[in-house]
Amino acid sequence: MTTVLREDRDGLAVLTLNRPDKLNALTVGMFAELRAHVTALYKDDTIGCVVLRGAGKCFSAGHDLADIAEGEKVPSRGWHSETLRMMERLPKPVIAAVHGHCYTGALEVALAADFIIAAESAKFGDTHAKWALTPIWGMSQRLPRRVGIATAKRLMFTAEMIRADEAFRIGLAEKVVPDADFDAEIDKLARQILANSPFSHAANKRLLEATDARDMDSGLQWEILNNEGVGPDMQARIGAFMGKGRS
Repeated sequence: MTTVLREDRDGLAVLTLNRPDKLNALTVGMFAELRAHVTALYKDDTIGCVVLRGAGKCFSAGHDLADIAEGEKVPSRGWHSETLRMMERLPKPVIAAVHGHCYTGALEVALAADFIIAAESAKFGDTHAKWALTPIWGMSQRLPRRVGIATAKRLMFTAEMIRADEAFRIGLAEKVVPDADFDAEIDKLARQILANSPFSHAANKRLLEATDARDMDSGLQWEILNNEGVGPDMQARIGAFMGKGRS
């Protein structure tokens, strides 16, 4: 069974976590398939945006506890984290589309996307402390960058489950939409992204990555000295806009 599906739709790649009978609980095998898709996407210039979502009732209930209990065999230390870092650094926007459960390891996966769009049914939580575990896929680094360190501590210390509206309030999710409109809203957002320059998306991601948490002056200096200039599609885009103005 393929546990991470890929479907391409006119420049959009949809990656779907596909163990619905197990609430898409994350295994080494799933990560291997996710990693293979991410590697392929680095080389695929036909894709300008990626959506990561889950099949069935939820995004993912998190790391498969049965796999943890049995002792997972991974190719190398930090391999899961490395895989998510590869996805995070894709030179194209990545949207995590979350409905239903998104707990612990699943939240670490979602946080490696550029942002999270939540259905009203979405529930988020970090339960590492509940099971006497510590994060190793990025929670301690990405969660405080998204919501602030005090809120990250509260979520990590309490193992509290929060709903979509609270996730939006604290900045964990960028938007909340009704479940009935979820697919349409995700597609609409992806199409808005695809309408803009892939050159700019890639350059902006690199710029934001390089200057995250820098002081303002050094960040501004970095922007000036490392600016990537204009893209090969600039003239065509401006020309098309100017042509519309004259018609």
